[in-house]
Amino acid sequence: MGALRTVILILAFIATVTVVNSHNITAILSAFPEYSEYNNYLSQTKLDDEINSRDTITVLVLNNGAVSALAAKHPLAVVKNVLSLHILLDYYDNKKLHAVPDGTTLSTTMYQTTGNAPGNVGFVNITDLKGGKVGFGSAAPGSKLDSSYTKSVKQIPYNISVLEINAPIIAPGILTAPAESANVNITGLLEKAGCKTFVKYITDTGVLKVFQMAAAKGLTVFAPSDEAFKAAGAPDLTKLSNAALVALLQYHALARYAPKGSLKTTKHPMSTLATNGAGKYDLSVKTAGDDVRLDSGVGTSRLASTVLDSTPLCLFTVDSVLLPVELFGKAPSPAPVMSPEESAVGPSDGAGPSTGASTGGAGGESNGAGATAGSGDKSTGAGAGVPSGDITGAGE
Repeated sequence: MGALRTVILILAFIATVTVVNSHNITAILSAFPEYSEYNNYLSQTKLDDEINSRDTITVLVLNNGAVSALAAKHPLAVVKNVLSLHILLDYYDNKKLHAVPDGTTLSTTMYQTTGNAPGNVGFVNITDLKGGKVGFGSAAPGSKLDSSYTKSVKQIPYNISVLEINAPIIAPGILTAPAESANVNITGLLEKAGCKTFVKYITDTGVLKVFQMAAAKGLTVFAPSDEAFKAAGAPDLTKLSNAALVALLQYHALARYAPKGSLKTTKHPMSTLATNGAGKYDLSVKTAGDDVRLDSGVGTSRLASTVLDSTPLCLFTVDSVLLPVELFGKAPSPAPVMSPEESAVGPSDGAGPSTGASTGGAGGESNGAGATAGSGDKSTGAGAGVPSGDITGAGE
């Protein structure tokens, strides 16, 4: 009983720590009607997911009037860039603002992590001014402190702090609108990122047109690198029927905008462009810190880099080809682990079941492993165990 009680107390402590260390910016701001527009745009741009996925962060909020004035003049992609400049990757409360070293400091923002911020544009200058005021401005040379600290809104100490400022922080060039998603050169960006093989396949099959049509409303593409198509275990796409190849390529995209922060907070399987009545073709997400992996049910693929993150379009590279269960079957279950007692029993002791399992006595089960290694014309690793009628034939 003592041991059981100890386990229960440990689990309760872990649960408490989890609750204390978690935060939800949408829930926090929902208690303040004056920030409803700011909250709305955090949701539209998926910045809320990015905020919620981080452990130490400060959000500089603007009231409804300031956000409405900004959004009325600029497209959503620009609004996202501006708001991301107001998300500091450090913890600041009222006390810390008035105690910055030497009276001034630079803080990294979420905009800096996008790769779109040249020089110091992704940093914010925080300066403790005379008279108890604190000024904010771009860290770019020559920038003014055009925003001031107004008040503290909410803190979960050393996890998240929400502070109000009186005007947007505007960095040089941040108000320049990026190309409309429908006009983005998807193939050019992916080729430059080292995904020429994937580009050739989506172009030759017409899947590129599907991507381009979906881009205006929301699209996320997971493009395997050229090395991924050459890796051991990668499928031989020349053996797929046309229909199967199209399904495989569409499986590498979501019909919605899902930046990395959103993927990190995803808990349920995601539908892909290949999802239809004939199969789920869904993907699950596994995370470990900042590492994000996509799980197809056959294997996992790591999110390697962000090629483009511009609402409503996201382009990622992944380090292996995603293999849907519908085309390549489920990953084999791990072999059962025998207990020390079972291991000590040899063949002469009549351990029929354990001997059969290891020597092929399980019939189809052991032959399944053999089919993967030697199924004749299916020598493509993960896809080898798939019935030939599922991936080849009439569609070719």
